[in-house]
Amino acid sequence: MLILLIMTAVTADQLTKAAALSLLSQGTAVPVLPSFNLTLGFNEGASFGMMGGVMAGKPLLMAALTGALTVVFCVMAFRAQHPFERAGFALVVGGALGNIIDRLRQGAVTDFLDFYWRDWHWPTFNVADIAITLGAVLILAASLPLRRRKEPVLDQS
Repeated sequence: MLILLIMTAVTADQLTKAAALSLLSQGTAVPVLPSFNLTLGFNEGASFGMMGGVMAGKPLLMAALTGALTVVFCVMAFRAQHPFERAGFALVVGGALGNIIDRLRQGAVTDFLDFYWRDWHWPTFNVADIAITLGAVLILAASLPLRRRKEPVLDQS
């Protein structure tokens, strides 16, 4: 189950990035819906372009750092007891692997999903980022204590 979820995330990410690379031109926005464009871009930094200046031109270092974290998350996925936690770690691993493949293949991560509101744009992202974010949400959900509904106590007096 975990391997299947990891491979599904990697495959969906790589297929959508291949489509973006073949169909889009860098920097040209293709309107899809109101407040949503497809805009090809490349990220040399961490998530949402953070540390882009520091890590620019160092794709092997970024791939190595991400790879080390991915191994840790993979171990955590196989050790996790809660199904949401296991699935969450698997999605994080799959998304991270998708981005590592990009860094090794082309030196940067391919991004193409561009959401905005008026003049404000969310940083462009990809399917791997969606998998990582959804995985983090599942891990958090697994850590929340579930309240069990208590049965009313009958007064025996």
